[in-house]
Amino acid sequence: MTKKIIFNGRLLAAQGVLEQASIGMMSGKIVSPGCIAEWGDDVERIDANGLFIAPGFIDLHVHGGGGADFMDGTVDAFLQVAETHVKFGTTALSPTTLTSELADLFRILDAYSEAKKCNTKGAEFIGVHLEGPYFALNQRGAQNPAYIRNPDPEEYRKIMAYSDDIARWSAAPELPGALEFGRYVKSCGKLLALAHTDATYDEALAGFNVGYSLATHFYSAMSSVTRKDARRIAGTVEAGYLIDEMDVEVIADGVHVPAPLLKLIYKIKGPDRIALVTDAMRAAGMDVRESVLGNERTGLRVIVEDGVAKLPDRTAFAGSVATANRLVRTMMREGEVPLLDAVKMMTETPARIAGLLDRKGTLDVGKDADVVLFDADINIAMTIVNGDIRYKNKDIKI
Repeated sequence: MTKKIIFNGRLLAAQGVLEQASIGMMSGKIVSPGCIAEWGDDVERIDANGLFIAPGFIDLHVHGGGGADFMDGTVDAFLQVAETHVKFGTTALSPTTLTSELADLFRILDAYSEAKKCNTKGAEFIGVHLEGPYFALNQRGAQNPAYIRNPDPEEYRKIMAYSDDIARWSAAPELPGALEFGRYVKSCGKLLALAHTDATYDEALAGFNVGYSLATHFYSAMSSVTRKDARRIAGTVEAGYLIDEMDVEVIADGVHVPAPLLKLIYKIKGPDRIALVTDAMRAAGMDVRESVLGNERTGLRVIVEDGVAKLPDRTAFAGSVATANRLVRTMMREGEVPLLDAVKMMTETPARIAGLLDRKGTLDVGKDADVVLFDADINIAMTIVNGDIRYKNKDIKI
């Protein structure tokens, strides 16, 4: 049915939690529940049974899940990832790449173009996030160093011309040519982020001034205070704090960023400038001990332990195995953040950063009917994407 009403729920709204609330959906959009009486019998009624009703979670940084990775470069892999994350409350996500050869990148962009046409069971795709290859080698983390390089105008112009599906590009602003690269990306109307960077505060500020407005996985693969000739020099982390208008994305799994830092980020930046992201790799949503980061055939072998993926020698994390509901739960429990703020960092704030707030991120009338129902422990009961029920947890009464 195209008409639905969810009733008897605890609606998360700007003014607080509304008890015994209702929300209406018609033709994939949010409508006022007050007109339900005029709809007649052709309405699907969903009793929330006291569960929370929230906007769908928006994940701006996802590599994989459910045994698939976007770097596999197949339509099936894209759909598998989308169908995995929708089970955990994600209604929209940005498929994210790793450093790679140019031919592989084009293959992934081709797969995205096809997958978005037939993605009817998973989280909606909201544009590709290119993570690399213009990174500081010293801050590569688990990125393959064989593909890390400085910005090449001929290359990045060719990439941008290849696909309109690119929504964001993450790079290190201190590299030779990175400011020119940033200006070009912004001129194309794309989101520009700094990542895997050894930038000093001054270099990060110069990047921000040309458009590097988002800090990719804040703290991870990112410079902080260093010393040179006995003098302390502020880094990218400090820039993220001091530049009020800079947004930060946080892998709030409690491992990449531990509890004291979650509290610090929230205290300084606040929910309006923080987007929670999974940075999930293919092992997300699975119970496995070993996996692969990147392409299944050529990617890096990793181990999964302590709730995170690591390189086999344990020298670096290799992406997370978190899901969106875990981020909200962790931010509340370990970051001591109120429910409304934790959810805002997974909904409204990422929607604003991605330029989608006119249609996603809140449950305002007229916006996309992306809705998630969950209990007090953020266990997902139901996920609705554009008015379509794409996941229902049989273990939670609805």
